[in-house]
Amino acid sequence: MVRMGPDVPLLNEYKQEFFWKRFPQTVLGGPRFKLGYCAPPYVYVNQAVLFLTPWLFGGIGTLLCQLQLLQELHATVLSGMLMFGAAAAVQGLALYAARRSGTVERLGAPNILIDEEEVEFTHCVSPETVRFIAPGKRFGLNVVLHTVLAGVLCGFGTWYVLLGRLTALYSSISVSLVIFVLTWVTLCIAEYSLIVNTATETATFQAQDTYEITPLTRPLYIFIFITVDLADRFSGPVPELQLASQILHVLFLFLPLLWALGLLPPLDALLLWGMEQALVFGLGGSPMSSNLRLLLMFGVSAGIAVCNYFIPSSLGVVIFSVSMGFLLSLDLSQVGTLCRGPQTAFGNRGLCRGESPPRTSNPFGWTLGCREFLVYLSLLLVAMTEAGLLHHFFGSVQSQSLVTGPQAPISYLLLVLYLICWALREIQGAYVFGGVFINPLYPKGISSVQTFKQRNRWLYVAAAIRRVLLHLVSPFAMIAFLSMDKSLHLLHRVSLSVGFTRAFRVVWQSSEEALLQTVVVVLMRLAAGVHVLSGWDNLGTEVQLLLVGLVTDRLTQFLAKLKFTLTLLVTSWTEKKQRRQSAGTLLALNTSLCPLLLAVVTLSALLSAPLLPLFTLPIFLVGFPRPQRSWPGPVGTACPCPDSIFYQQMSGSLAYALRMAFARGSLGSLAPGSHFLGRFQDRMVWIMILERGYGYCTVNIKGLELQETSCHTVEARRVDEVFEAAFERPERLGFTQGFNLHWGNALTPCATLAVRVYSDARNVLSGIIDSHDNLRKLQDDFLKALVWLLLRYCVQNHKRVLWGSEEGPGVGARKSQSSQFAQTTCNQPPEAVIVESNVSSLRFRQDSSSLTSFGDWSDEDDLFGPQPTRRTVALVTAEAQPGHMTLQTGASLPGSVEMDSLFENMALSALQPLQPLGLGITVPATDKCHNPEVFRESPSSLPQLNFSCPQSEVFNLPTGWRTAPLLPSRLLQLRPLFPEDWFRFTLGQFGPAVQGETTEDMTKALKEDEVLKELHTRVALSCLISLGAESAFTSPSYVYRLYCGDIPWTEGLNWLSSSKELYQLALRAFRFSFKLLFDQASLGPMESPEELFSTLEEYERDWYIGLVTEKGWHDSVLQEKPFLFCLGHDLTMGTYTGRVLSLQEQLVHVGRLNGEGVRGQWANLSWELLYATNDDEERYSIQAHPFMLRNLTVQAADPPLGYPIYSSAPLHFPCL
Repeated sequence: MVRMGPDVPLLNEYKQEFFWKRFPQTVLGGPRFKLGYCAPPYVYVNQAVLFLTPWLFGGIGTLLCQLQLLQELHATVLSGMLMFGAAAAVQGLALYAARRSGTVERLGAPNILIDEEEVEFTHCVSPETVRFIAPGKRFGLNVVLHTVLAGVLCGFGTWYVLLGRLTALYSSISVSLVIFVLTWVTLCIAEYSLIVNTATETATFQAQDTYEITPLTRPLYIFIFITVDLADRFSGPVPELQLASQILHVLFLFLPLLWALGLLPPLDALLLWGMEQALVFGLGGSPMSSNLRLLLMFGVSAGIAVCNYFIPSSLGVVIFSVSMGFLLSLDLSQVGTLCRGPQTAFGNRGLCRGESPPRTSNPFGWTLGCREFLVYLSLLLVAMTEAGLLHHFFGSVQSQSLVTGPQAPISYLLLVLYLICWALREIQGAYVFGGVFINPLYPKGISSVQTFKQRNRWLYVAAAIRRVLLHLVSPFAMIAFLSMDKSLHLLHRVSLSVGFTRAFRVVWQSSEEALLQTVVVVLMRLAAGVHVLSGWDNLGTEVQLLLVGLVTDRLTQFLAKLKFTLTLLVTSWTEKKQRRQSAGTLLALNTSLCPLLLAVVTLSALLSAPLLPLFTLPIFLVGFPRPQRSWPGPVGTACPCPDSIFYQQMSGSLAYALRMAFARGSLGSLAPGSHFLGRFQDRMVWIMILERGYGYCTVNIKGLELQETSCHTVEARRVDEVFEAAFERPERLGFTQGFNLHWGNALTPCATLAVRVYSDARNVLSGIIDSHDNLRKLQDDFLKALVWLLLRYCVQNHKRVLWGSEEGPGVGARKSQSSQFAQTTCNQPPEAVIVESNVSSLRFRQDSSSLTSFGDWSDEDDLFGPQPTRRTVALVTAEAQPGHMTLQTGASLPGSVEMDSLFENMALSALQPLQPLGLGITVPATDKCHNPEVFRESPSSLPQLNFSCPQSEVFNLPTGWRTAPLLPSRLLQLRPLFPEDWFRFTLGQFGPAVQGETTEDMTKALKEDEVLKELHTRVALSCLISLGAESAFTSPSYVYRLYCGDIPWTEGLNWLSSSKELYQLALRAFRFSFKLLFDQASLGPMESPEELFSTLEEYERDWYIGLVTEKGWHDSVLQEKPFLFCLGHDLTMGTYTGRVLSLQEQLVHVGRLNGEGVRGQWANLSWELLYATNDDEERYSIQAHPFMLRNLTVQAADPPLGYPIYSSAPLHFPCL
């Protein structure tokens, strides 16, 4: 994002031309009268004739009917048959043209400069002309179906607008003629879209119309209008139906306008929205996390309502409704988990995805086990018993007054419960009263997790009381209130059957909302007193609750949309960077047309449709109704990149923290469709509630990109300011101290959560890696680390022999992680053993510059001068195995500097999504050439080692490890470098681990075994020479290359690379030694061998030391290794960096977003990209907006319109 500001164009010139071609087609249903290039007149004439053909055939039927030559039904059939024949002819021509065009080849090379839409027409019925006017259908079934529907639509349309019928409705010939003409225009638009050429709809839900559903959209709405008219014709004199028919005949004329504005949803969105609204407000359910769950839950819930209608006994209705309402409000997705076994818990599923498990070993509710089953069964039996007994003894008591009836004490109890629960929930968050006032009781200015938890203890006690009252006391109180209601005796009414089904379910499905609705009904009855509200009281309590719930939801939506509208209006003028040249004009228009603006907001709220700000300007339209999830695809799609693993690791711990926050009420009232934003360091987490039931909640967690773009930075800074004002100690004085000065922002801070995440620290290594003293000590530390690893390797091998298995704990996992490596030490996670070389393929090396590859790279900016180019491991490998290596990319840290700029020219789209994010590496291949001066001994020719101590055999090394092709004189020359004292000390530490009875004599004998010492000396010095480290390190660039595994070719490298285990140990030893250098430079030198030994043990146990591009790094992050370290090189700054990740509990700030603002911006995004195809990366609607968080909201949309780098599958977790 480079260009920012109000002068960014809404649509570029090309898109403007494209839009003004497409929009007339949408209005007219498909005819293309504006092409942008010259076309023969017959192209326009043919389209006009086809457009008016339905009117012609309908006019014939109408004329014959008016002349009384045919009856109405016969005229209808005639018009329909004529249209059917015309539609079949059009489809036949389209099929013929498609076959002809498939066999004709155009001569000459195509001109790439020609407009992509330009067509060369030869004559009026040429294949090109026919394909341009009527492209045809992709599926044969649609050819038949659409042709039949075209005839049926024309026939019924003729019947719908017969002049006799219109005159009977309006008693005016002039009005009837006007309606007749305009109605046929609407019918022609729908027919053309159905049979000739389908227009692109402004109301687009799916990115692709795979099954050609769009042509059916406009005919469907016409059939709805015709259905009402037919019902009025054949149902007799019903005043309501006649009035509805009159209104719909007039509204029918405005269908083209509604289609053009995108107010009417497509079929798939209409079906999903309708089922969701009926399930939530009619049947007491919740929006579902997937379309399949929505369909199944709607079917089952509707079946319950039907059963209630046919149950003869009111007691049976009560017991059946209570039991089914409770069962359907539970997380039924866990039934399959229970059937599969108790081990498939949330934590295990999370681990399979790489997510961290919950903190406790077996928390209540994470999986449906015996404990949960008994609790739920007990609640169900108590609820059924309570409802049955109260209805049996008190249900027949008739009382007109709530004050004196049996419901009176329960009513007052419900009032008290609601007030207590509301007050206890309000004090849990950072703000109270809708985010207007600061909560003085919420702890602020705390950075320590432990201190934060201690300061919150009394709030946790209040939250526990609220949970008991809300989830245990309130449902039983509401069941008691409903069970004694007199309307239960008015059975076998559809409204009451639906009302009972909803009322007894919503007390469990959404206890807090049900409590509010019940309290509203109680207050209305108390306000009425002894007076009878005949219309209201006749509805019954259950229907009253349904209406109150619907009104409450629509009122909440209206207020949220109104806040979104005011924010956009005000900031379009007050924010300098949002003030366009048209800002004043738009502000004046909205002010002068305030009633119209309120009408648009009200209509949007009534339809539960998003309020669409066109191009995110203060130009408001009503978007088409759609489900709460806003997107048609499955939850969990993302645009992954190496940083995705960071959010993947975080999601498990965040889910646990959200579970506690939801249960305590820290995040306010929870409803499906709510959006939250979490912030920690440079990470942005987008949380959306998908589903809510009794004791569970389903959320989707998205991770936004970590790349520092200008727009992202602006909005992230504002998010930090909003959170700081809420959670840091306010320093403001005066009247505004207790107010939320960011109330107009889309983000309202709610709470702070303790989440286990990686804290990122980066250090520039200037003065450390280029220090001569540190580099001279690096050689000694390398030998000590290698000796320690060799002895530890022997100990682990001995333990495997004692266990009687070749594979100890962790080996199987290691083999599955990297089957190309030999088995090494066990008892550690895979990443603690396998170290991967950073070897790039020869193909990538040839395509990249000298600065972006290791093999032919020289550090010309090095402080100690350039290093000569050497023959590297990568070149040896590429020569030995051409085409065998492939380059894969690894995970990078948030905000990290890419190491060696290895991927600076690679697009993120080239990265494989969440595959093992490491290099496809094997150990270096062996060069087949031999040095004629060096004789390499074969393992069979080596003499048998005669150890002086029997226990020394445990520390014997593989025979092949002492066959290095090196001159003995060279090894003898480096003999003083071997740390003999350290070897004896380490041997003494490891010795007791392999001895059955530890004695000082045996340990002493081990240390004095010269054969064992010479063996380890030979292997260690051979590795030192093979790595080219026999002389002291003098260049940071050489250290960096060795750390990355890009080892320059040496005479012993072929031998070292042929032994996979030894190669891995040597490379890990060098990385350990560099980490020792880093720690000693920062914390001081090691004071004793014991300290060095414990430090190496800590590295092996708690650290992953490697590269961010390795698979081991990826696995370590997902397995939550406590610490990770990597060495990096920033080519732009010319510096080396050390980066440390440490896993710990950190405070993550979470705030609630204006859900209607999010839905409105997503609706505009869908319209702008799917209809206007405005995919310009610098378009106005994606620029930073500090109040609306426009750029972050666009990122969080589902692909392909948005680009979150991580999106979890629906996460179900308990909230009790």
